[in-house]
Amino acid sequence: MKSYVGKQITLFQFIAIISGSQVSVAVLSLPRRLAETAGTDGWISIIIGWAVSLIAGLSIVAVMKYYPEGTLFDLLSEYMGRWAGVLAALLFVLYFFYLMYDGLVRTILVTKTWLLPNTMSSTLMLLMLIPAYSIVRHGIRNVARYAELVIWISLWIPFVYLFTLRHAHWLYLLPIFKDGWMPVLSAVKSTIYPMLGMVEIFVLYPHLKYKQYAAKGIVIANSFTSLLYLFVTIICYVYFSPEESRFYNDPVISVLKSIEFKFIERIEVTFIAFYLFIFSLIWIPTLYLVSYCISWIFKRESSALPLHILIILLVVGTYFYFPTYNVSTYMASQLTWVGLAMEYIFPICLLGYLWLSKLWRKERSSP
Repeated sequence: MKSYVGKQITLFQFIAIISGSQVSVAVLSLPRRLAETAGTDGWISIIIGWAVSLIAGLSIVAVMKYYPEGTLFDLLSEYMGRWAGVLAALLFVLYFFYLMYDGLVRTILVTKTWLLPNTMSSTLMLLMLIPAYSIVRHGIRNVARYAELVIWISLWIPFVYLFTLRHAHWLYLLPIFKDGWMPVLSAVKSTIYPMLGMVEIFVLYPHLKYKQYAAKGIVIANSFTSLLYLFVTIICYVYFSPEESRFYNDPVISVLKSIEFKFIERIEVTFIAFYLFIFSLIWIPTLYLVSYCISWIFKRESSALPLHILIILLVVGTYFYFPTYNVSTYMASQLTWVGLAMEYIFPICLLGYLWLSKLWRKERSSP
């Protein structure tokens, strides 16, 4: 087990990493995805998705209480042997890499669409990974500080969206449950992808300074994410008509076109440039987590070598191939199912196993 002394993070930093990873790029298309299934009742699906996500998050915290001074891989090594820890670390390397790559791809696609259409994807990949490397190479505390900073400097964004309410038509939300409960329940699946990121707790937990507040932290992080999703979704629904909401690929950006300031001609372009900070909260923490998992497998204290190799592979690989929007959409749909298994089903099953194992050991030790 690695030593986590001197690598502790605060509760707010813990919340910032989890919530930042969840929001990131997924917020841009969420209103459209919900509208395609549930129409303007899609905002109700966010509330149900929040409850389901919260159960999964609290299950992860409950699992980590069985071995609070180590990561998931240390826990599995203790209960099942090192082979189980290594297997889990390999699976999470692949999963965290998938999350990181998906976030990078979607960010680059958005950047090319709105800001730099003639810039090569490999160049954008390099430009995004250089600052990410400078943050990640100093460890989890730097990553946590960066996430905390981004949250603080982004608190003004929701207030700008309030300017769109001048053109709002609140009757678009009525009647509620137009087609019953089934479309609303079906749309809950669309909230899985935007809620991914809770599984980072498996690695972050031993770094948390006051572990007794971990459950409180996941409640705050999930609630903050869900409130933000609820806010932007309702903004889009009352601005666009029920039919229009389905035809804008990124309605969270498109709705900004209704805001006019004398000193800014195209405010949505300015916002996209600033959104890059928020988008980075998915690939910077997961870049650290991928390199950490690899170093754990090979029992290395430093994760510098895996980090260097990852960045080289990403830049060189992007030069030869970069996904299109259609491929990115397919990746997101696949990530929904993979995330459902890794972040919802796996923690609950593991918690059940640990509870039964503890019960069995207690029965064996009793006279």
